[in-house]
Amino acid sequence: MTGSAQTEEDRIRETERARLRALVEADMATAKPLHAEDFQLITPIGLALSRDEYLGAIASGSIKYLSWEPGDIAVRLDGRTAVIRYRARLEVIFNGHHVPSAEYWHTDTYEHRDRWLVVWSQATAITR
Repeated sequence: MTGSAQTEEDRIRETERARLRALVEADMATAKPLHAEDFQLITPIGLALSRDEYLGAIASGSIKYLSWEPGDIAVRLDGRTAVIRYRARLEVIFNGHHVPSAEYWHTDTYEHRDRWLVVWSQATAITR
């Protein structure tokens, strides 16, 4: 792996960490530009949300992240596309229901358009 590729992988990791911080802080001014217009999230319960639905739910407080602590972020980079995967511990309030702190796998696809943007995201609860 070249130094350039490592630097790009680190840039993607930092973009994901910045996105998570913005989501926890409900900082839509920071979060929105990190999500592609055609972004889609598949939640741990199988609900598909567009960028506007997801970020709108965070902005309105329907989804309130209390914490989101990612572990090591693995990056697979191929040109203008990257796939990341990591385990994280999350605590969230979803539609007024407190979801206790638990671990999840996250897989996200990024595309480099004018910058790295997340386009797909899927979270899976770790139940064992």
